[in-house]
Amino acid sequence: MVGLQERVQQVLEELVEAGERGLQVAVYLNGELIVDAVAGLADSATGRPMAPDTPVFSFSTGKGMAATIAHLLVKDGVLGYDTPVVDVWPEYGEAGKESTTVRHVLTHTTGLPAMPAETGPGVLSDWPRICAGLAAAEPLWEPGTRTGYHSYTFGYLIGEIARRVTGTPMRRLLHDRVATPLGMRGELFFGVPEADLTRIARLEDTQPEPTSALDSDSVLAGWERQPTAAMGNDSTLLRADIPSVGTFTARGIAAMYSALIDGRLVDEEQLRELSATAFEGTDQVFGNPARLALGYPLGRLSAEPFESSAAFGWPGGGGSYAYADPTSGVAFGLTKTRLAPTFTTAQRLADLVTAEVTG
Repeated sequence: MVGLQERVQQVLEELVEAGERGLQVAVYLNGELIVDAVAGLADSATGRPMAPDTPVFSFSTGKGMAATIAHLLVKDGVLGYDTPVVDVWPEYGEAGKESTTVRHVLTHTTGLPAMPAETGPGVLSDWPRICAGLAAAEPLWEPGTRTGYHSYTFGYLIGEIARRVTGTPMRRLLHDRVATPLGMRGELFFGVPEADLTRIARLEDTQPEPTSALDSDSVLAGWERQPTAAMGNDSTLLRADIPSVGTFTARGIAAMYSALIDGRLVDEEQLRELSATAFEGTDQVFGNPARLALGYPLGRLSAEPFESSAAFGWPGGGGSYAYADPTSGVAFGLTKTRLAPTFTTAQRLADLVTAEVTG
């Protein structure tokens, strides 16, 4: 796509001039990398520039990586989308959850949107404690009947299921099954190795929304709803295997989505199944209409309201975004270091790419 790299680069530089700090955008078209653009700083304190291989902690955009691992395990035949969770994790059957399936986990319909009681950011690295808490928890609704955004629980549920059937933690599955085969070692992490911490971008907050302005009646704690730079810069959290969030480059996450739709990770039949509408309803956490595929919201973030393309992917708190569009062959990734309460930057860039590719 002649000229798209230059146009994206120009927009990134305009955005940095207007207040963004560090940005990465990568776009694949039918498996070919056509945009790999960066602008600004990876670390404003030191002046270190952003580079294409600088990993950025990007909150919930990492859920796409967790969902993809689940699909690879289904492809292997060690799981099915309708496998009861108790078949692989017997303890999970407590408190009326025995009917929960892998499909329910992928569609955020398990009824466990909130982390276990007395869980805070300081214990996110304690995998056994969190999984034991989830196994004992009572669901807020009958599994499979409603959906509600599983901010952090999504990754632990997928991750423990994966660990039970493979004996391998999610950080290793991501490295072995996705990053290494796609040539993206060092660019996709659940848990950053100590040796790579110096490569990581440093996040910055915008003017934070006052905590009192958040919905005090939400089932999610404030830290589950409002990402902060302090969390994304914390070395303990960066090193922890927390599969609802991720540290990656735009190039790495876009490469994963590209491989999902071009046949390298799953075949055409499984792609159709995982990207079809699996649940529609009102999100019980945020109150918005939700249309979900198996592991991803459907539709592309767009300045056009009610955009209804076949695209699927994940936005992340603070403004990161990644998606794949099986119809156009586009896979898109955006990381950013300045956390924002909106997705204006992501929408602008995704709309630009869509207009160029489909126009």
